[in-house]
Amino acid sequence: MPEKSKKLHKQLGAFDVFSIATGAMFSSGLFLLPGIAAGETGPSVFLAYLVSGLLVIPTMLSKAELATAFPRAGGTYYIIDRALGPMMGSIGGFGSWFSLVFKSAFALIGMGAYISIFFDVPITPIAIILTLTFGALNIFGAKETSRLQNILVIILLAIMAFYLVQGFSHLFSIGILDVHREQFTPFFTNGFQGFFGTVGMVFVSYAGLTKVVSMAEEVEEPDRNIPRGMFISIFVAIFVYVSGVYLMTSVLDPTAFREDLTPVATAGDVFLTWLPGDSGLILVVIAAISAFASTGNAGIMSASRFPLAMSRDKLVHPIFSKIGRFSTPTISVIVTTGMMLLLLLVFNVDEVAKLASSFKLLLFGLLNLAVIVMRESKIQEYDPGYQSSFYPWMQILGMLTSGVLIFEMGTVSIVFTVVVTVLSVIWYYYYAYGKIDRQGAIYHVHERLGQHKDGGLEREMRRILQEKGLKEEDPYELVISRADIWDLEDRDTGYSEILDKACQNLSSKLAVSREDLFEAFNKMDEFGMIPIGNGASLNHTRLDMDINPEMFIVRIREGLQPQSGQSFSDEDGGGQDLHAFFFLVSSEKKATQHLRFLAHIAEMIDKEDFLEKWINARDEGELRKLLLRDERFITVRVRSGNRSSQLIGKKISEIDLPGESLITIIKRRGGIVIPRGYTEIMENDELFIIGEIKDIEGLKELKN
Repeated sequence: MPEKSKKLHKQLGAFDVFSIATGAMFSSGLFLLPGIAAGETGPSVFLAYLVSGLLVIPTMLSKAELATAFPRAGGTYYIIDRALGPMMGSIGGFGSWFSLVFKSAFALIGMGAYISIFFDVPITPIAIILTLTFGALNIFGAKETSRLQNILVIILLAIMAFYLVQGFSHLFSIGILDVHREQFTPFFTNGFQGFFGTVGMVFVSYAGLTKVVSMAEEVEEPDRNIPRGMFISIFVAIFVYVSGVYLMTSVLDPTAFREDLTPVATAGDVFLTWLPGDSGLILVVIAAISAFASTGNAGIMSASRFPLAMSRDKLVHPIFSKIGRFSTPTISVIVTTGMMLLLLLVFNVDEVAKLASSFKLLLFGLLNLAVIVMRESKIQEYDPGYQSSFYPWMQILGMLTSGVLIFEMGTVSIVFTVVVTVLSVIWYYYYAYGKIDRQGAIYHVHERLGQHKDGGLEREMRRILQEKGLKEEDPYELVISRADIWDLEDRDTGYSEILDKACQNLSSKLAVSREDLFEAFNKMDEFGMIPIGNGASLNHTRLDMDINPEMFIVRIREGLQPQSGQSFSDEDGGGQDLHAFFFLVSSEKKATQHLRFLAHIAEMIDKEDFLEKWINARDEGELRKLLLRDERFITVRVRSGNRSSQLIGKKISEIDLPGESLITIIKRRGGIVIPRGYTEIMENDELFIIGEIKDIEGLKELKN
């Protein structure tokens, strides 16, 4: 199947990320677990929730970094596979899928239980109907599913905000200090051992935070939206968990609280009595149903991306990579839904869900290790939009936390984790071994120790760089605007002459000798003169100097036929006329930015109509326009009949453009004027202006 047919649409924003992450956390951790946890440690249970929330932060930071470097479906699986190799990827993929399926099935059982409070219906059939409903919705589109997720999370948070305000108002009205003395003594009923055991128990309440990373391929602007959505989500979750559990501890009888499986509803009966009838209980049940529904829905949405990603990588059957008419992994959603139905009909979902928690902790440890491996691999294409702070201490803390908490889960959970791991390894060697030629970033660490590395991973990460595009701080437009363009008429000119001309031009800008540049370009054996399609080729080098990136561009309207033995031929092996050459020089200190430039140039040239427009461009102004990003670039025709008339007669140094906007070229009477501070704007000038997106938006009014 062609790669393009496997693409998922980018349609999720920051609020969608927040909703998926938040909705995946609030279910049993808030509406069922607090009373059980209080039985282990007493009034300090709210503090256990706070410590657990803080301990999950290292893994959250690691996963945010990895997700912005690898915005691909499959999240945890894809990251572990690319960092630690396909065998570990198999463990991560199957383990993540099973964990999410178990947890999602458990959430829908909980939702059925709350529905049965008001309606005399059996729980399991209700859970089955809900599973089928959410499964169908996930087939019809990620955006449609995320809309439901957003609604559920908004309802949940709105009710919980009202619940907390009413609860704390009640506490202050009866004297919160007196309540604290009566209800919170002794603080640790089972000592520090009982407290830390409770920390491990409630830790999994936050595990859903990272589910959203499996949806990273469908997130718009992942470098910004994934970290932002996750950070807001974790702080909201910590606040609601800690405040809610503190409130329950304050208003409920300690003995009754420790045996209560619906503590949110029971506490609400204490301070929501002013509402008419059963309104308070109804609100709590609506919140609980929203929480369990959002967890179940987010679980199916996230879990279905694991078989998709593993299928793309030949770890499971290719059918799982099939994208349906609604741009969702249809087969993967169906199989995920089917597995949930099987669990609901055959197993005790409650017990199985608890077993899956220990595997989730193992995956957390592997994700923290993956950050260390990726950074130490020194792969230049590793370009996360967000970098975890306090490296590597955050990651070491995350691994230690996971290891300690796994042992707190008990022998049965550890045995379950070992069994799933062993079965995943057996599957890898039985089904996938020999079909896969990648090894993971850990081989780049080996390469630094004298072993071999995985070159295929670098190529894959270059494609990711191209898809992600440039960063806010990349001065791409500035480089294009100041690049000299040689419009070459003689198609008999050899490549050596073109390279010599480029070196001569760039040497004057960089204070580097032409000979040194010529040698540097010829040393780039790993990339060389890259044929990037559509009759264009690219040469580049990085210098061990503190320099700004510079470019030299060549247009050959009639085309240059590569000579025999030259490296820049088309993919089919035959010679292809070349109409564009790009020479890029950057600092070695900005290697990743250099690669982003290369990837973006390739993306611009890969557009279907690029070659035709390039050949037919009338002047260098139009040539530059083809290479600039539309949202950061605008052309303004200065006329007396619109707002641009205010510019007529002004020198460029006198014009106050918004932000850091810059006039880069002026087209005047069919020619090109390079703007200087003293250049005066004349009527009918066409100004080429670059700037930040918000600044370009402000400049559009000049056209009115």
